[in-house]
Amino acid sequence: MKTICFYRHICSLNYVKMEDSESQLLSDEYQPPETLLGSLDIFVFSLIAGLLIYWFFFRKKPEPVLDLKTFPANRNVVVFYGSQTGTAEEFANRLAKDAHRYGMKGMATDPEEYDMSELSRLKEIPNSMAVFCMATYGEGDPTDNAQEFYDWMQGTDDDLEGVNFAVFGLGNKTYEHFNATGKYTDKRFAELGGKRVFDLGLGDDDSNLEEDFISWKEQFWPAVCEFFGVEATGEESSIRQFELVVHNDINMNQVYTGEMGRLKSFQTQKPPFDSKNLFLAPVTVNRKLNRGGNRHLMHIELDVMDSKIRYDAGDHVAVYPTNDAAVVSRIGERLGVDLDTVISLKNLDEESNKKHPFPCPSTYRTALTHYLDINNTPRKNVLYELSQYTSDPQEQENMRKMASASPEGKALYQSWVLDSERNILLLPQLQARYYSIASSNKVHPTSIHICAVVIEYTTKTGRVYKGVATNWLKNKEVTENGHKHTVPMYVRRSQFRLPFKPSNPVIMTGPGTGIAPFVGFIQERAWQKEQGKDVGETILYFGCRHKNEDFLYQQELEEFERAGVLTQLNVAFSRDQEHKIYVQHLLKKNKEQLWKLIHSNNAHIYVCGDARNMARDVHTAFYEIAEEVGGLTHTQAVDYFKKLMTKGRYLQDVWS
Repeated sequence: MKTICFYRHICSLNYVKMEDSESQLLSDEYQPPETLLGSLDIFVFSLIAGLLIYWFFFRKKPEPVLDLKTFPANRNVVVFYGSQTGTAEEFANRLAKDAHRYGMKGMATDPEEYDMSELSRLKEIPNSMAVFCMATYGEGDPTDNAQEFYDWMQGTDDDLEGVNFAVFGLGNKTYEHFNATGKYTDKRFAELGGKRVFDLGLGDDDSNLEEDFISWKEQFWPAVCEFFGVEATGEESSIRQFELVVHNDINMNQVYTGEMGRLKSFQTQKPPFDSKNLFLAPVTVNRKLNRGGNRHLMHIELDVMDSKIRYDAGDHVAVYPTNDAAVVSRIGERLGVDLDTVISLKNLDEESNKKHPFPCPSTYRTALTHYLDINNTPRKNVLYELSQYTSDPQEQENMRKMASASPEGKALYQSWVLDSERNILLLPQLQARYYSIASSNKVHPTSIHICAVVIEYTTKTGRVYKGVATNWLKNKEVTENGHKHTVPMYVRRSQFRLPFKPSNPVIMTGPGTGIAPFVGFIQERAWQKEQGKDVGETILYFGCRHKNEDFLYQQELEEFERAGVLTQLNVAFSRDQEHKIYVQHLLKKNKEQLWKLIHSNNAHIYVCGDARNMARDVHTAFYEIAEEVGGLTHTQAVDYFKKLMTKGRYLQDVWS
């Protein structure tokens, strides 16, 4: 990975990093035959080994030489972001632009592209500070681009005294480890001696993440002014940061066509595949799972035979959708542009390490199809920017009101923008969608399975909203003419894993499409059983609306039950009777058995699905089981299951 020194660009490092060598240990009982090694051979071998040991461990290594000429001495506010979906990156850019209103110069940057061990040298710049916009992903994990930075924080003992910092975390309160990465960053920098300029901000995506950010930001900048003794200049910040360049004469082999990283990577596929080098997986199966109802639940299989991609049951597959071609065409008509015109967006900040907002050059059509989220609702800062160009006084007033933090403005923004799912052509980047893999690599080593529900509904204002990725996947139909649709994808590793010992019982709870990883788990337990391994109890709690409509994978699950792989198949049909029954009710019904498995038999608990309601209700059910059967107080029950989570015996794969 290319690493840029904190002083912005690559340092000249005058040393060669040697590869670690593995040593083999010979037991004392083993004596090699004399004919293989004589005394002289042993002496020469020992001499060489001694020289190698000296070379590796005792020779004086040259000190790295820093190229200080590339140091951005005119930037004193550096905003790092840990971003999985682009929101933290957007917030970081907004903070960096705000800085000039206070006579400071900011830059937003990816910690993955910097050597964070150089961070302590930021104190050499007058009135400088590091700001961190850190999102938390999954079960308290850092985002992919912040993983190395997180590892550095855990292992470093660098002295950060004199380094000023502030942290805004992005999380969701429906998750157990709410804002864990932001909290850890704030705590760790204080432990290392950093000076906290302003209190930790905690954004909650379950409520209104942007409102939380704006509220924090409005208090953050006055605190910065007081800390550094500066005042606002009165200048307004602008979101405009890119210059449009039209290429009238360009070799089309130099133009991106949807690739995320390497140019022409879709034409010439080379492993390893990741977020910058996607594999185009052919769709071999696309079938509807439900037999009735007004929803469309689907099972999709992706062929990864030629990719060298490996995965484990419980991992996530990241797919990169494209926008609806008809909508893209309508946008082109509305803007009055030729969608096949080749363009680039060039960063006006020449010192920024991000030269373009998406791969450039590309055509308008490619940008609107592959790179920009044309369904995204506009942020408040965008509305404020647009209000400056609005000719209608009433519309200008409404846009500025929605961009404000006033109660009236918040209500108007909620009703007119969010509830109505309005979008606008100042667009963030189209992000990957992550799905829990619904297969086991032990059974399906060359294919990855997806279970998903198509998102489509009518808003309060009568507008029809369609989910980009699920509708795109739905249309990837398998034909008999030999043509196969492809899906750009890669695999993201997860901590959602079966027990190391197959003999440990597993308790799985996953209503709706939350069943996805458990299909893979059950397949793997069946495979383990076929290998002659001692497989513990495998218990599933599944929930759906109606038995005759959306009992997903019914045939497969019942076959696993008949084969003895699935010890218990418990299904809650919520709407087949007058009173609704959910998975948590079935858990409580079997409370004595469950407590014995958990408390005495070392069972592992897994929950997958909706975080806002289901996961919370299931959590409460387990608390009540511990209280009613185990005799624990509520406080003791909470502590009991927290310890299980720490030990990796209570795992969640949830979303909101």
